[in-house]
Amino acid sequence: MMNSSGRGRRAGKPDTRAHILDIARRRFLQGGYQAVTLRSVAAEAGVDVALVSYYFGSKKGLFGAALALAATPAETLARTIEGDPATFPQRALQDLLALWEDPESGAPLRALIAAATHDQAIAGLVKEMMEREMIDKIAARLGGADARKRSAAFCAQIAGLIVTRHILRLEPVASMAPDEIIRIYGPPLRLALRESPRHQRRPARQGKPQQDGHPTEPTV
Repeated sequence: MMNSSGRGRRAGKPDTRAHILDIARRRFLQGGYQAVTLRSVAAEAGVDVALVSYYFGSKKGLFGAALALAATPAETLARTIEGDPATFPQRALQDLLALWEDPESGAPLRALIAAATHDQAIAGLVKEMMEREMIDKIAARLGGADARKRSAAFCAQIAGLIVTRHILRLEPVASMAPDEIIRIYGPPLRLALRESPRHQRRPARQGKPQQDGHPTEPTV
């Protein structure tokens, strides 16, 4: 996954990028997601860490390239989460559906999930990556009580939908239009991110109900 900046390619042997990827793939599968850093991969490859950053941008980018993914759900969510918190659930679902349904990015993702069902090392890597780059990052933006639990519930719902639609191909979910999926799954996703009523702030004046009578929206 080449960095798309306007700069020219830095000097290096023609097979340097492939060599870095070979090392990264082995280290991810052997040590897990957390143990791998751009610096550790660069040190083993005998290159400057800036070159690894130039080629892959970030750890998420290196992970995706090492596992031959055109893009990763974590990269997609990292962009989506920066938008309006009130519409985050719908936008996250829309963006992730688009990622999985694009032929270039969807096919490698389906192959990865299929491989994870047979290979514990890959399954563990995917799990750790989801925990650290998706659940933890969403929880950090949510804040409040049980943020990680709410984030995990949110991600679990989307993961279940993706498996149902793209791995099991269960009808009628598999053939629903994306807009219909978002309409049906948007409300439970929003609910998953909401704090429990017992944790929500009380109104400033005792006895005064909330303005609209509904739980407050999640702050993502």
